[in-house]
Amino acid sequence: MADFLIAVLALLATLGILVTFHEYGHFWVARRCGVKVLRFSVGFGNPLKSWLDRQGTEYVIAPIPLGGYVKMQGMEDTSLVDPETVPQAERETSFACKPLWQRAAIVAAGPGANLLLAFLIFWLINIGFGTTGIAPVIQDVQVDSPAGRAGLVAGDRIAAVDGRATATWRDVNLQLLGRIGETGALNLGIAPAAGGAPREVRIPIAAWLGDSAAPQPIAALGIVEWLLPPRIGALEAGAPAAAGGLREGDLVRSVDGAEVRDWSHWVRIIRASPELDLRVTVERAGGLADLLLRPEAVTADDGAVYGRIGAGVVSARPSELLPPESVLEFRYGPFAAIGPALRETWDMSLFVLDSIKKMVIGLISVEHISGPITIAQVAGETATIGFDTYLGFLALLSISIAILNLLPIPMLDGGHLFFFAVEAVIRRPLPEAVQAWSLRLGMAMVFGIMLLAFYNDFNRLL
Repeated sequence: MADFLIAVLALLATLGILVTFHEYGHFWVARRCGVKVLRFSVGFGNPLKSWLDRQGTEYVIAPIPLGGYVKMQGMEDTSLVDPETVPQAERETSFACKPLWQRAAIVAAGPGANLLLAFLIFWLINIGFGTTGIAPVIQDVQVDSPAGRAGLVAGDRIAAVDGRATATWRDVNLQLLGRIGETGALNLGIAPAAGGAPREVRIPIAAWLGDSAAPQPIAALGIVEWLLPPRIGALEAGAPAAAGGLREGDLVRSVDGAEVRDWSHWVRIIRASPELDLRVTVERAGGLADLLLRPEAVTADDGAVYGRIGAGVVSARPSELLPPESVLEFRYGPFAAIGPALRETWDMSLFVLDSIKKMVIGLISVEHISGPITIAQVAGETATIGFDTYLGFLALLSISIAILNLLPIPMLDGGHLFFFAVEAVIRRPLPEAVQAWSLRLGMAMVFGIMLLAFYNDFNRLL
């Protein structure tokens, strides 16, 4: 119940911030251009609360938090208002009667405000929290994996992906995510574990992870970024782990005299030992304790039998699990933080745009499209991890909203900008009938995308 409430509150806060910034962008530029704003609404539906300012603008908070709008004189419903039909007394403050460049500026200001918000968030993170990264040193390589076949070994450092330098695992992941759905080869610049000259490794890919709803490119290559220590977390009441004497916080040292290297090694041992007695040595409170565990037998859907003890791993950030020399900290002053924030905003914008392009042409699955349920879950999770993590998610979401709104789909800001571009070329607005037909098409497209997002959300819950 607590997780549900956190998710709901995080969703409301997230959408409220994003919608308010977006609509305020339209509002602020409209006011500077002399356009009368009739209503500024955050949310849809009947107002929960409303009030008027001295200039006659009605401010509204509505119950459906999936968007908002700014209603301007001369643009009551859409941009279909014919300037010739605007009463003479209203022309000076009418959106429809403003020069083309001012109309375009007002429309573009919404997505622009979202991009500005993302930049400000990245800037704030850089100066307020700093950024922590993990050096991309490979901890392990899975046998018979793409990375293993390419000759990568534990201790190798990934210095570049496709010619772009990678200082942290986050850099590596972002570069690899940019190749999802593609066919060709990944080119990794490697600083060898044993020292010596850097080398380049080529890993072939074909429609790589294009059908995956939650791609994990580093793991897909068979690369282990960091090793989880075999430290016991939550225990299931009455299960073999608790019955055998395991306690939360125990660090598993050996099984039947053989060292346990990491959590995945421990899991493999348990799964391979259904109904077998295991002599387990754990480190507890600075000393060692010997236990006898007997994993219960569980039959999988395919008939395979594996062992289970009902114990989870202690959750921790990678920076808490790795040696200090692997953790890289980046801190900036107010002015030095501007460059990194701009680069991050630019890189993430290109990434979102490239992902949309790949979805349109079918290189990656449309299952990546998410709706409010997924946003609520992720917002709730990031809010509980840490404020800086939540801010990073908010920045990415703000960039996504900006890019989506700039797509040339009628009804969205990008659709209006497309009409304005045509108007600039042909020296007159598009016929009202064409705009009206395009608007209906745009509404159908947006509605279809929303249905797909909700469908994907419910599928993830099942």
